[in-house]
Amino acid sequence: RECDVWLSLGGFHERGPDWDSTGRIYNCHLLLDSSGALVAAYRKLHLFDAELPGAPALRESSFTNPGRELLPPVDTPVGKLGLAVCYDLRFPELAQALRGAGAQILTFPSAFTVPTGAAHWEVLLRARAIECQCYVVAAAQTGRHNAARASFGHSLVADPWGTVVAQCQEGPGLCLAQLDLSYLEQVRRDLPVHGHRRGDIYGAL
Repeated sequence: RECDVWLSLGGFHERGPDWDSTGRIYNCHLLLDSSGALVAAYRKLHLFDAELPGAPALRESSFTNPGRELLPPVDTPVGKLGLAVCYDLRFPELAQALRGAGAQILTFPSAFTVPTGAAHWEVLLRARAIECQCYVVAAAQTGRHNAARASFGHSLVADPWGTVVAQCQEGPGLCLAQLDLSYLEQVRRDLPVHGHRRGDIYGAL
């Protein structure tokens, strides 16, 4: 309210209506409008369970319930915003479903591990931008959570051509990008890949 801005925030740990029966939380991505009102709450669909060499085992499913629905894109002052969280980035079907529902911007608030972030963070974000011909906005936690775990950081924004137009480095930071929806439409006209999808062969998204 004070800054008259919208905020995309995640992930928040939420006790859902099934807390008493499951004892598990949901990993939520919240969208607030400029009045401070909650516009949307997306519950992360894909839970991160991984054992990487030299890194602590992470088992999100041991304390988290997976979400059960993909939210339709939300109308915002900067375009139609699709909500996802962190590990969801590795599932292009999710991003394509949001694109098919009208998304112009895909958001992935994240806490990527250092090994996976160094190897995959930028390339996955750019791939989702290119495949979906969307802007991709990915705020990323950075720094050490505890003695065993650290997050990669490197928040970035990629445009519909896959170009990184803004990026932070290690440590806390702020990056700014201008989203040009006329450019997005030009990219989609020039290379109409979404209309070339063969849903009749491999299923519609």
